[in-house]
Amino acid sequence: MVAEPVAVHLTDFDYHLPPELIAQQPAEPRDTARLMVLNKASGETSHTVFSALPSLLEPGDAVVLNDTRVSHARLRAKRSPSGGRVEILLTRHRGGRIWSAMAKPARRLKSGDILELDTGPVLRVCGRLPDGELELEVPPEVTSDLSAHGELPLPPYITAYSGTPERYQTVYARDEGSVAAPTAGLHMTPQLLSALAARGVTVHYLTLHVGPGTFKPVTSERPEEHVMHPEACFVPDYLPSELQRVRGNGGRVVAVGTTVARALEAIALQPETAGKWSETDIFILPGHRFRLVDALVTNFHLPKSTLIMLVSALAGRERVLEAYREAVERGYRFYSFGDAMLVV
Repeated sequence: MVAEPVAVHLTDFDYHLPPELIAQQPAEPRDTARLMVLNKASGETSHTVFSALPSLLEPGDAVVLNDTRVSHARLRAKRSPSGGRVEILLTRHRGGRIWSAMAKPARRLKSGDILELDTGPVLRVCGRLPDGELELEVPPEVTSDLSAHGELPLPPYITAYSGTPERYQTVYARDEGSVAAPTAGLHMTPQLLSALAARGVTVHYLTLHVGPGTFKPVTSERPEEHVMHPEACFVPDYLPSELQRVRGNGGRVVAVGTTVARALEAIALQPETAGKWSETDIFILPGHRFRLVDALVTNFHLPKSTLIMLVSALAGRERVLEAYREAVERGYRFYSFGDAMLVV
């Protein structure tokens, strides 16, 4: 779903990032990460730490968080009987024994192939899906206890992480089903959530299970031709009207993460899906008219990604790229374990 795009090109969202600025370890404690504040009207920036977030918001504002939990969806296996190694990423449970999955290497896998997990259970390749993913038959004992058989799928650019897997979950993660963390929320702490409440900022939750489509590279020079993979989403039935009430009273809706922004903008376009599980493939590009989101907490994203395009839709492409250039100059840490930006 593409909403009112303007003419942009893939190269419009490119920028230079020195590799040493890709964060390999998260800030500790969580809320000590740096925070750049970008005024989307003026383009002015300021710099603080994430723990200052409550002071940057006003009583009557509303913060919305994604409570999805990352699944232990990375499985290691060998082909039977050849013994060739295969890495599997389960991307979506389609019911019963059937999962969609990505595999590496995938090109040699075909329907009927048997994959023996390092933990013992056996998976069977059922075929290929139209989007290029595999369809796998997975035993119930694996589906019911992924943590016993798999690993948290850290992004490929994190190669030197030495901490515990739980650090790649938000402190409020609840509903398992994502293949990646909603990383803007990794900076939140229980103390910070309490400070928001004390400030008079209401906190709300929705669920969007992050799929590989969120991170699928845009390959077309015309971004509007890019197709997002559908992702499962649940927005409580009370939330759209509550957020409209907040806005009507002069408050702002602050989405913590691009996944929250996508879920809220999707529900604004399809209000009938509130209160029930649905799927969204909304792709937010410059030209999109935001209907529920006023401000955004987000990390610094990959060049040419759908995520930097969404931030640009809210704050303006030129202002976002200028803020990114400043972040590089000031040594901000980028991507999933990196620092954060507040767009207001």
